[in-house]
Amino acid sequence: MRYSRVTPEQLQQYAHLVDRSPALSAGEMTQQLVPPRQFETATLESYQPDPDYPSQAEAVTAIALFAEGFTGKRGGLFSRKSKSGALPGVYLDGGFGVGKTHLLAALWHLAPGRKYFGTFIEYTALVGALGYQAAVAQLSGASLVCIDEFELDDPGDTRLMSRLLSELVASGSRTAATSNTPPNALGEGRFAAQDFLREIDALAARFTTIRIDGLDYRRRDIEGHTVVVADEKFDETIAGVDGLATVDSFDAVLKHLASVHPSRYVKVIDGLSAVGIIGVHPLDNQTDALRLVAFVDRLYDAQVRIIATGTPLDQVFAEDMLAGGYRKKYLRSVSRMIALTSGRPD
Repeated sequence: MRYSRVTPEQLQQYAHLVDRSPALSAGEMTQQLVPPRQFETATLESYQPDPDYPSQAEAVTAIALFAEGFTGKRGGLFSRKSKSGALPGVYLDGGFGVGKTHLLAALWHLAPGRKYFGTFIEYTALVGALGYQAAVAQLSGASLVCIDEFELDDPGDTRLMSRLLSELVASGSRTAATSNTPPNALGEGRFAAQDFLREIDALAARFTTIRIDGLDYRRRDIEGHTVVVADEKFDETIAGVDGLATVDSFDAVLKHLASVHPSRYVKVIDGLSAVGIIGVHPLDNQTDALRLVAFVDRLYDAQVRIIATGTPLDQVFAEDMLAGGYRKKYLRSVSRMIALTSGRPD
């Protein structure tokens, strides 16, 4: 086992992530398309606009008006003359940490009937697992389809999602989306509305864009580091977890992720309070790196703590990866790993 003095004998005493290989039906996959745990109770009223950025309060009003489109009724608490509710799509455009996901989840809670909420990666994983036509059949006719962190850096997947959105809108579904931006990257692709509308060109005229200015409410420093647990403290740290924890080597986790479809990662971590990862080391394979990103996203959504030994997790992505086309994904993942290893849920 590389980069660790924890022995195989020690590993045997724990539950293991690699023993979890769930199978999901199409119905079960779509049942997972709900807001993350930290947004289970998100409402427009619980969103706290920053008074220094008026666009945040304006975004709350615009989302409320869009939600009125489900009933056709006007005159609610946030009413104001606007065309925001007239189009079948709405796009929240803003930087990292300004509350886009909170507002998206609040909108989802306001929608009636069958509705879906997932990240871009979850929807592409669903299409990959079911096939395109089967995925369309599962999602069509929903009252609302929310897509968080719409990816703009993979042309193939972006076109796939644009096509999917077109079919869902044609089936009568309303849609709402955000796009991912790098943490604290002021001036670096901070606003992405032009890119988003260009990529969904056939649908662009059917989306209302809501711009949200502001600072990262977490005030997280991307220059920080993930917490590393010393080998001699590992058993003690795992024993202190309140709830179920698994323990595996980093290489075993990577191998297991390669054997499980990303759409099933959410079930792999179901019921866990923490995952222990022994012997973390730098990655030299971008496929492994992207699987790790998808896995960390699911850990973050479920607020599952990471307890790791070896190389700090924020240092596993090589410089050429961070300089490449998936830079935004890697930076977002680093930010989330800092939170999950430090025990600071967001």
